[in-house]
Amino acid sequence: MLRRPLPLRLLDAVLYSSAWLAAAAAAQTAATLRLWPAAGAWGGAPGGRVVALVFAATLLVYNLDAALPFKHREPAGASGRKAWQQRHRGALAGLAAAAALGGAYLFFSDGWWHYLPLLVPLAALALLYSWPLGRWRGRPVALRDVPLLKVFLIAGVWSLITVGLPVLALHRPWAEAQGLLDQRFLLVLALAIVFDIRDYGRDRAAGTRTFPGVLGVPGARWLSLALLAGAVALGLWRGAAPLAVLLPGVLAAAVIAAAEESRGDYFFALITDGVLLVQAAAYFIF
Repeated sequence: MLRRPLPLRLLDAVLYSSAWLAAAAAAQTAATLRLWPAAGAWGGAPGGRVVALVFAATLLVYNLDAALPFKHREPAGASGRKAWQQRHRGALAGLAAAAALGGAYLFFSDGWWHYLPLLVPLAALALLYSWPLGRWRGRPVALRDVPLLKVFLIAGVWSLITVGLPVLALHRPWAEAQGLLDQRFLLVLALAIVFDIRDYGRDRAAGTRTFPGVLGVPGARWLSLALLAGAVALGLWRGAAPLAVLLPGVLAAAVIAAAEESRGDYFFALITDGVLLVQAAAYFIF
Protein backbone atom coordinates (compact mmCIF):
# COMPACT_ATOMS: atom_id res chain seq x y z
CA MET A 1 0.00 0.00 0.00
CA LEU A 2 1.42 3.41 -1.00
CA ARG A 3 2.13 5.81 1.83
CA ARG A 4 0.08 9.00 1.59
CA PRO A 5 2.02 12.23 0.93
CA LEU A 6 3.00 14.15 4.05
CA PRO A 7 0.68 17.13 3.38
CA LEU A 8 -2.32 14.79 3.16
CA ARG A 9 -1.31 12.96 6.32
CA LEU A 10 -1.03 16.26 8.15
CA LEU A 11 -4.42 17.32 6.79
CA ASP A 12 -5.93 14.03 7.97
CA ALA A 13 -4.48 14.59 11.44
CA VAL A 14 -5.93 18.11 11.67
CA LEU A 15 -9.36 17.08 10.41
CA TYR A 16 -9.87 13.69 12.04
CA SER A 17 -8.44 14.70 15.42
CA SER A 18 -11.17 17.39 15.50
CA ALA A 19 -8.57 20.17 15.70
CA TRP A 20 -10.27 21.81 12.69
CA LEU A 21 -13.67 21.58 14.36
CA ALA A 22 -12.27 22.91 17.64
CA ALA A 23 -10.81 25.85 15.72
CA ALA A 24 -14.27 26.49 14.27
CA ALA A 25 -15.80 26.49 17.75
CA ALA A 26 -13.09 28.87 18.98
CA ALA A 27 -13.64 31.16 15.99
CA GLN A 28 -17.38 31.18 16.56
CA THR A 29 -16.77 32.13 20.19
CA ALA A 30 -14.45 34.94 19.12
CA ALA A 31 -17.13 36.14 16.70
CA THR A 32 -19.57 36.31 19.62
CA LEU A 33 -17.10 38.45 21.56
CA ARG A 34 -17.23 40.95 18.69
CA LEU A 35 -20.52 42.07 20.23
CA TRP A 36 -18.42 43.57 23.04
CA PRO A 37 -15.11 44.78 21.53
CA ALA A 38 -13.61 45.66 24.91
CA ALA A 39 -13.55 41.94 25.74
CA GLY A 40 -10.55 41.32 23.51
CA ALA A 41 -11.80 38.48 21.34
CA TRP A 42 -8.49 36.74 20.67
CA GLY A 43 -5.80 37.90 23.04
CA GLY A 44 -7.30 40.01 25.80
CA ALA A 45 -8.65 38.83 29.11
CA PRO A 46 -11.18 37.42 29.56
CA GLY A 47 -12.00 37.05 25.86
CA GLY A 48 -8.92 35.09 24.85
CA ARG A 49 -9.30 32.70 27.77
CA VAL A 50 -12.94 31.96 26.85
CA VAL A 51 -11.83 31.18 23.29
CA ALA A 52 -9.11 28.86 24.63
CA LEU A 53 -11.58 27.14 26.95
CA VAL A 54 -14.02 26.46 24.10
CA PHE A 55 -11.19 25.11 21.94
CA ALA A 56 -10.07 22.74 24.71
CA ALA A 57 -13.62 21.63 25.55
CA THR A 58 -14.39 20.88 21.90
CA LEU A 59 -11.20 18.83 21.51
CA LEU A 60 -12.06 16.92 24.67
CA VAL A 61 -15.64 16.09 23.74
CA TYR A 62 -15.03 15.05 20.14
CA ASN A 63 -11.90 13.03 20.85
CA LEU A 64 -13.52 11.24 23.77
CA ASP A 65 -16.36 10.38 21.41
CA ALA A 66 -13.94 9.15 18.73
CA ALA A 67 -12.03 7.03 21.26
CA LEU A 68 -15.10 5.20 22.62
CA PRO A 69 -14.25 1.46 22.73
CA PHE A 70 -17.36 0.25 20.90
CA LYS A 71 -16.64 2.56 17.96
CA HIS A 72 -13.40 0.71 17.31
CA ARG A 73 -15.25 -2.57 16.93
CA GLU A 74 -17.35 -1.13 14.10
CA PRO A 75 -16.15 -1.72 10.52
CA ALA A 76 -14.61 1.38 8.98
CA GLY A 77 -16.01 0.56 5.56
CA ALA A 78 -15.16 3.24 3.01
CA SER A 79 -14.71 5.95 5.66
CA GLY A 80 -11.15 7.22 5.75
CA ARG A 81 -12.05 9.26 8.81
CA LYS A 82 -13.17 6.25 10.82
CA ALA A 83 -10.20 4.17 9.65
CA TRP A 84 -7.80 6.96 10.69
CA GLN A 85 -9.43 7.27 14.09
CA GLN A 86 -9.26 3.53 14.65
CA ARG A 87 -5.55 3.51 13.84
CA HIS A 88 -4.87 6.47 16.14
CA ARG A 89 -7.11 5.67 19.07
CA GLY A 90 -4.28 6.10 21.57
CA ALA A 91 -3.33 9.50 20.16
CA LEU A 92 -6.97 10.64 20.29
CA ALA A 93 -7.23 9.56 23.92
CA GLY A 94 -3.98 11.40 24.70
CA LEU A 95 -5.23 14.53 22.96
CA ALA A 96 -8.46 14.32 24.94
CA ALA A 97 -6.46 14.05 28.17
CA ALA A 98 -4.33 17.06 27.27
CA ALA A 99 -7.46 19.05 26.38
CA ALA A 100 -9.03 18.02 29.70
CA LEU A 101 -6.01 19.28 31.63
CA GLY A 102 -5.91 22.57 29.74
CA GLY A 103 -9.65 23.04 30.05
CA ALA A 104 -9.59 22.19 33.76
CA TYR A 105 -6.90 24.80 34.38
CA LEU A 106 -8.97 27.49 32.65
CA PHE A 107 -12.18 26.29 34.29
CA PHE A 108 -10.86 26.54 37.85
CA SER A 109 -8.55 29.53 37.46
CA ASP A 110 -11.32 31.61 35.91
CA GLY A 111 -14.01 30.65 38.43
CA TRP A 112 -16.37 28.78 36.11
CA TRP A 113 -17.52 26.57 38.99
CA HIS A 114 -19.89 29.39 39.94
CA TYR A 115 -21.93 28.39 36.87
CA LEU A 116 -22.01 24.64 37.50
CA PRO A 117 -25.84 24.45 37.60
CA LEU A 118 -25.86 25.81 34.04
CA LEU A 119 -22.79 24.00 32.72
CA VAL A 120 -23.36 20.49 34.08
CA PRO A 121 -26.43 19.79 31.88
CA LEU A 122 -24.56 21.07 28.80
CA ALA A 123 -21.52 18.94 29.61
CA ALA A 124 -23.72 15.90 30.21
CA LEU A 125 -25.48 16.31 26.86
CA ALA A 126 -22.17 16.72 25.03
CA LEU A 127 -20.41 13.80 26.73
CA LEU A 128 -23.35 11.39 26.70
CA TYR A 129 -24.32 12.08 23.08
CA SER A 130 -22.84 8.80 21.82
CA TRP A 131 -22.38 6.85 25.06
CA PRO A 132 -24.79 3.90 25.35
CA LEU A 133 -27.26 4.64 28.14
CA GLY A 134 -29.27 1.43 27.88
CA ARG A 135 -30.46 -1.23 25.48
CA TRP A 136 -33.50 -1.35 23.23
CA ARG A 137 -34.44 -4.50 21.36
CA GLY A 138 -31.07 -6.01 22.05
CA ARG A 139 -28.86 -3.12 20.95
CA PRO A 140 -27.24 -0.22 22.82
CA VAL A 141 -29.05 3.11 22.65
CA ALA A 142 -27.54 6.58 23.12
CA LEU A 143 -29.04 10.07 23.01
CA ARG A 144 -28.13 10.29 19.32
CA ASP A 145 -30.46 7.36 18.64
CA VAL A 146 -33.59 9.16 19.86
CA PRO A 147 -35.67 9.87 16.72
CA LEU A 148 -34.82 13.26 15.14
CA LEU A 149 -33.08 14.44 18.32
CA LYS A 150 -29.39 14.44 17.47
CA VAL A 151 -29.32 17.49 15.19
CA PHE A 152 -31.14 19.55 17.83
CA LEU A 153 -28.68 18.36 20.49
CA ILE A 154 -25.71 19.36 18.35
CA ALA A 155 -27.14 22.76 17.44
CA GLY A 156 -28.29 23.50 20.98
CA VAL A 157 -25.03 22.60 22.70
CA TRP A 158 -22.89 24.28 20.03
CA SER A 159 -24.81 27.56 20.10
CA LEU A 160 -25.09 27.68 23.90
CA ILE A 161 -21.36 27.08 24.31
CA THR A 162 -20.10 29.50 21.65
CA VAL A 163 -22.59 32.23 22.58
CA GLY A 164 -23.46 31.43 26.17
CA LEU A 165 -19.94 31.18 27.60
CA PRO A 166 -18.96 34.69 26.45
CA VAL A 167 -22.22 36.02 27.91
CA LEU A 168 -21.44 34.40 31.27
CA ALA A 169 -17.77 35.38 31.27
CA LEU A 170 -18.51 39.04 30.60
CA HIS A 171 -21.65 39.13 32.79
CA ARG A 172 -23.73 40.48 29.92
CA PRO A 173 -27.53 40.27 29.72
CA TRP A 174 -28.74 37.35 27.62
CA ALA A 175 -30.93 39.73 25.64
CA GLU A 176 -27.83 41.32 24.09
CA ALA A 177 -26.86 38.02 22.44
CA GLN A 178 -30.29 36.47 21.83
CA GLY A 179 -30.35 37.31 18.12
CA LEU A 180 -26.90 35.80 17.56
CA LEU A 181 -27.84 32.75 19.64
CA ASP A 182 -30.90 32.12 17.47
CA GLN A 183 -28.95 32.74 14.26
CA ARG A 184 -26.18 30.32 15.24
CA PHE A 185 -28.65 27.66 16.35
CA LEU A 186 -30.31 27.70 12.93
CA LEU A 187 -26.98 27.68 11.07
CA VAL A 188 -25.58 24.74 13.04
CA LEU A 189 -28.90 22.91 12.77
CA ALA A 190 -28.81 23.32 8.97
CA LEU A 191 -25.25 21.95 8.80
CA ALA A 192 -26.02 19.11 11.24
CA ILE A 193 -28.63 17.85 8.77
CA VAL A 194 -25.83 17.66 6.17
CA PHE A 195 -24.04 15.22 8.47
CA ASP A 196 -27.25 13.24 8.81
CA ILE A 197 -27.15 12.91 5.02
CA ARG A 198 -23.59 11.58 5.34
CA ASP A 199 -24.74 9.02 7.93
CA TYR A 200 -27.98 8.14 6.15
CA GLY A 201 -27.11 4.52 5.34
CA ARG A 202 -25.59 3.79 8.74
CA ASP A 203 -28.49 5.38 10.62
CA ARG A 204 -31.03 3.50 8.51
CA ALA A 205 -29.25 0.20 9.18
CA ALA A 206 -29.20 0.96 12.91
CA GLY A 207 -32.88 1.96 12.94
CA THR A 208 -32.13 5.57 13.92
CA ARG A 209 -34.76 7.95 12.52
CA THR A 210 -33.22 11.14 11.14
CA PHE A 211 -34.52 13.82 8.80
CA PRO A 212 -33.07 12.16 5.67
CA GLY A 213 -34.77 8.94 6.75
CA VAL A 214 -38.12 10.65 7.31
CA LEU A 215 -38.09 13.20 4.47
CA GLY A 216 -35.67 11.53 2.07
CA VAL A 217 -32.33 13.10 1.19
CA PRO A 218 -33.87 15.75 -1.15
CA GLY A 219 -36.41 16.70 1.52
CA ALA A 220 -33.68 16.95 4.15
CA ARG A 221 -31.71 19.24 1.85
CA TRP A 222 -34.73 21.54 1.43
CA LEU A 223 -35.26 21.63 5.19
CA SER A 224 -31.60 22.46 5.69
CA LEU A 225 -31.79 25.27 3.13
CA ALA A 226 -34.91 26.66 4.85
CA LEU A 227 -33.09 26.70 8.20
CA LEU A 228 -30.11 28.39 6.57
CA ALA A 229 -32.42 31.03 5.09
CA GLY A 230 -33.75 31.64 8.60
CA ALA A 231 -30.21 32.06 9.93
CA VAL A 232 -29.36 34.55 7.16
CA ALA A 233 -32.57 36.50 7.77
CA LEU A 234 -31.82 36.70 11.50
CA GLY A 235 -28.28 37.88 10.83
CA LEU A 236 -29.52 40.69 8.61
CA TRP A 237 -32.33 41.56 11.02
CA ARG A 238 -29.98 41.96 13.97
CA GLY A 239 -27.83 44.39 11.98
CA ALA A 240 -24.76 42.33 11.09
CA ALA A 241 -22.75 43.49 8.07
CA PRO A 242 -24.61 42.15 5.01
CA LEU A 243 -21.50 40.63 3.41
CA ALA A 244 -20.61 38.91 6.68
CA VAL A 245 -23.97 37.14 6.52
CA LEU A 246 -24.60 36.68 2.81
CA LEU A 247 -21.22 35.38 1.60
CA PRO A 248 -20.97 32.56 4.18
CA GLY A 249 -24.67 31.91 3.52
CA VAL A 250 -23.99 31.35 -0.17
CA LEU A 251 -21.13 28.96 0.67
CA ALA A 252 -23.33 27.06 3.13
CA ALA A 253 -26.13 26.82 0.56
CA ALA A 254 -23.69 25.38 -2.01
CA VAL A 255 -22.51 22.79 0.52
CA ILE A 256 -26.07 21.80 1.41
CA ALA A 257 -27.11 21.54 -2.24
CA ALA A 258 -24.11 19.30 -2.98
CA ALA A 259 -24.52 17.05 0.07
CA GLU A 260 -24.68 13.35 -0.78
CA GLU A 261 -23.94 10.27 1.29
CA SER A 262 -21.33 9.30 -1.30
CA ARG A 263 -19.29 12.47 -0.86
CA GLY A 264 -15.75 11.95 0.43
CA ASP A 265 -14.59 12.60 3.98
CA TYR A 266 -12.96 15.89 3.01
CA PHE A 267 -16.29 17.27 1.80
CA PHE A 268 -17.74 16.87 5.28
CA ALA A 269 -14.72 17.24 7.58
CA LEU A 270 -12.98 20.04 5.69
CA ILE A 271 -15.61 21.94 3.71
CA THR A 272 -18.83 21.53 5.71
CA ASP A 273 -17.16 22.17 9.07
CA GLY A 274 -15.15 24.90 7.36
CA VAL A 275 -18.36 26.85 6.76
CA LEU A 276 -18.37 27.64 10.48
CA LEU A 277 -14.83 29.02 10.28
CA VAL A 278 -15.66 31.09 7.21
CA GLN A 279 -18.80 32.47 8.84
CA ALA A 280 -16.85 33.50 11.95
CA ALA A 281 -13.98 34.99 9.92
CA ALA A 282 -16.43 37.06 7.90
CA TYR A 283 -17.40 39.00 11.03
CA PHE A 284 -13.77 40.09 11.43
CA ILE A 285 -13.32 41.03 7.76
CA PHE A 286 -16.54 42.92 7.02
